[in-house]
Amino acid sequence: MASPDDDELDLIRRSGAALQVGKLSLSAGTGSYRVKASMARTARAMGVDRHEAHVTLTEITATSHRGRSFRTEVAEVRSVGVNADRLAELERMVTRFERRRDERRAPVSVDEVLDEVNAIAAKPPLYPALLNALWSAIACAAFAFLNNGGPVEVGGVFIAAGLGQLVRRNLMHRGYNQFGVAMIAATVACFSYLGLVTALHELGMLTTRHEAGYVSAVLFLIPGFPLVAGALDLARLDFSAGVSRLTYAMVILMSAALAVWGVSSVVGLAPDPPPPPDIDAALLLALRFVASFLGVLGFALMFNGPWVMAIGAATVGMFANVIRLELVDQGMVTQAAAAVAALLVGLLAGWGAPKLDVPRVTISVPAVVIMVPGVTAYRAIFYLSDGNTVQALAYGVQATLVVVCLTIGLAVARMVTDKSWGLER
Repeated sequence: MASPDDDELDLIRRSGAALQVGKLSLSAGTGSYRVKASMARTARAMGVDRHEAHVTLTEITATSHRGRSFRTEVAEVRSVGVNADRLAELERMVTRFERRRDERRAPVSVDEVLDEVNAIAAKPPLYPALLNALWSAIACAAFAFLNNGGPVEVGGVFIAAGLGQLVRRNLMHRGYNQFGVAMIAATVACFSYLGLVTALHELGMLTTRHEAGYVSAVLFLIPGFPLVAGALDLARLDFSAGVSRLTYAMVILMSAALAVWGVSSVVGLAPDPPPPPDIDAALLLALRFVASFLGVLGFALMFNGPWVMAIGAATVGMFANVIRLELVDQGMVTQAAAAVAALLVGLLAGWGAPKLDVPRVTISVPAVVIMVPGVTAYRAIFYLSDGNTVQALAYGVQATLVVVCLTIGLAVARMVTDKSWGLER
């Protein structure tokens, strides 16, 4: 067998460096279209003629071409998570490489690429475990208010969601199975919430048990990034990536929902929706602005987003979510209001993300996650597990339609503002 010549060895190294960029991008939770783009742009900056890739939720098959030679490699990424700071660092790195090649009129070296990739991979999370749990607590407490919860529900959810996320992060960093971790974290959050409000009731500090808020305590487990990224992959006709990502999101959702159902069965509760709060209209509008801002901010920080990125996402999400809620109050169908809000998020993210020097997805996804009907989805699985098929179908169809319309809104915004989405090449 003939040994590879220097050019082939050089192509092997360049192909491997591009693959390292793809693995790091995929592990940060972005969609397959961005993983492919990051690898292709890096490969071109290193002097590769053409780079093609097939990406799923956990696997990458990539081929690099230069002249008559090509190199195909396969890699697997087992750690599925979300790291918005890593996505931003990778985007800046790839942009720097492209500019460096244009300025030098020479390819970027493999060592330059690998040095920066290793530095990004070694960067620790921006926030320690306790702060990460605090961001989760803030986001879910805001969700509790937006789901018609009162002060007791908001306070109980704040404590329970923080404890649940703390358990989840510690177990995930120890390498435990993600689906089992989701069930354990949901169980901890539910029992923490119910234990707190029950104890206050027994002490005579509450006249009712305020059970209705316990579903909001597990909303930190909503797989918003995989849901939105998977749906956008489908919009790009990338079915292998989209289906695998949506399947992963559904299994995470079902794992958490089955834990909610188990807790409900033990204590004899049902996740019925609470009545709307009796609040003055002007005050309710103001509180919706505050809750929407804090909800998106909490999720963006929980996704390891820097403060500038998180505040940008929270500002966009605040206006879009309040408009969505107001449209629903005025009689618009829920899914149509979701599509309008997601379209607004996509347009604002397309305008604001370049000004903040962050990837568009890190603004649009946290802003949309707060609109994902997590409570509705949990209720669908609860009633399905309980044998109430009609009620389960009603909630399931409603949740599915809202997620589909959120995706349509984001996809239309991308098609309007990005030619690579609007035109098939």
